[in-house]
Amino acid sequence: MTPLNAEERRFEVLRAIVADYVSTQEPVGSKTIVDRHNLGVSSATVRNDMATLEEEGYITQPHTSAGRVPTDKGYRVFVDRLAELKPLSAAERRAIRGFLDGAIDLDDVLRRSVRLLAQLTRQVAVVQYPTLTRSTVRHLEVIALTPARLMLVLITDTGRVDQKIVDLGDVITEDGVARLRTVLNAAMVGERLPEASARIAELPEEAPNDLRDHLTRVVTVLIESLVEHPEERLVLGGTANLTRNAADFPDTLRQVMEALEEQVVVLKLLAAAREVAHVVVRIGGENEPAPMRSTSVVSMGYGRPGAVLGGMGVVGPTRMDYPGTMAAVRAVATYVGEILAGR
Repeated sequence: MTPLNAEERRFEVLRAIVADYVSTQEPVGSKTIVDRHNLGVSSATVRNDMATLEEEGYITQPHTSAGRVPTDKGYRVFVDRLAELKPLSAAERRAIRGFLDGAIDLDDVLRRSVRLLAQLTRQVAVVQYPTLTRSTVRHLEVIALTPARLMLVLITDTGRVDQKIVDLGDVITEDGVARLRTVLNAAMVGERLPEASARIAELPEEAPNDLRDHLTRVVTVLIESLVEHPEERLVLGGTANLTRNAADFPDTLRQVMEALEEQVVVLKLLAAAREVAHVVVRIGGENEPAPMRSTSVVSMGYGRPGAVLGGMGVVGPTRMDYPGTMAAVRAVATYVGEILAGR
């Protein structure tokens, strides 16, 4: 075996510190590294390497211990140098596929994927609903609730369903409802939401007089509620896992839990997940707002190649099993994308 050069050996020492600290939650000393990891060098060499790593900001010494723990910078270089993600076992992949294949609709797919991610990683899992602006209209159902009140049910290619009520201010016949449905679907089906919005905006001008007012009200509700201001919805699971890791958040557990309740904060955490098949890891201080700087976020986009529908990921302490967490996020996001593409 070719001896490692000094830089490679120091990375192996860092990797050993990360592995031991993640599994034991105890600061790691040079003797432990020599005993547990076959680096082929003396304890004195490991101590020198640790001194260099500490000087360069990759590890630090907690006040009360002789051992060292990784810093955010140490975790970052460890994650960046993970050449290959260890694939999940065939049994794990079968279990994921079997669990997700049983889902009955989009809501069920996302709820199951959050539960699965939380179980696989023992962290908090979060999934963003498919963003409407990236979706294509599959169908718009128009239902008369009363002679002057309609319910609009918009169904997208991802299986997302949004409902809105429209008060017409005047009665409409059954025939009028059917004509509205036909006109709107002819303009919207197969179009992405932004294009569908532009097309229906022009419909009232071209409509026959008896439909114009009704169509104007329906189009206004569709554009305002479903297109220009899509409600970003999230599914969160496994928050109890944070309290299981309470020792990793000695001063910030409450603030982290409060931040996770803020939808906009979680959406910002997932914003980096803009690509299908590319796992993004943001560590400690790379996260905003301040309470989230004690966490790491592992996320990935799901959808079809070239079309990210939303993001999913996990939030946990910086002391996490990065290779295992990254592999789990990638597997679940990939399967969710395949399921939605096949619907």
